[in-house]
Amino acid sequence: MSKLDTCEIYCFNEEKVNSIKGELEKEDISSIAQLFKALADDNRAKIAYSLSLNGELCVCDLANIIGSSVATASHHLRTLHKQGVVKYRKEGKMAFYSLDDEHIKQLIIIALEHKKEVKVNA
Repeated sequence: MSKLDTCEIYCFNEEKVNSIKGELEKEDISSIAQLFKALADDNRAKIAYSLSLNGELCVCDLANIIGSSVATASHHLRTLHKQGVVKYRKEGKMAFYSLDDEHIKQLIIIALEHKKEVKVNA
C-alpha cells in the first residue's frame, strides 16, 4: 500500500466518529450487508436484473435465462426471497416471481449506472 492512500499520522475527529457510531447503533446495517451479499452472486444478480426488466417471471423462465436447472434457479430464488429481494405468487402449479418492491429495481439501476460511470472515468 502506498502512502497516498493512508493517513501518515493517526488522529480522528471524535465528534464525527461518536455521531456516526450513534447512528450505526440505530440502524440495522447488517441487513444491508446481507442484501448486497444476496445480490453478489452472478446468477442471483441476473435473476434480479431480469425481474427488473420484465416485472414477473416463472421459475422455468428464470432457469432458462441464467442457463441452469429449475432446482438451481429455485435455490437462488429462495435465497433472494429470504433476503427480501423477491416475492412470489402461485398460480396453479406455477410459481411466479417479481422484485419485492421498487427499491430493489432502483438499486440495480443505480449499480449499473455506477458501473458505466466507472468505465467512462477509468
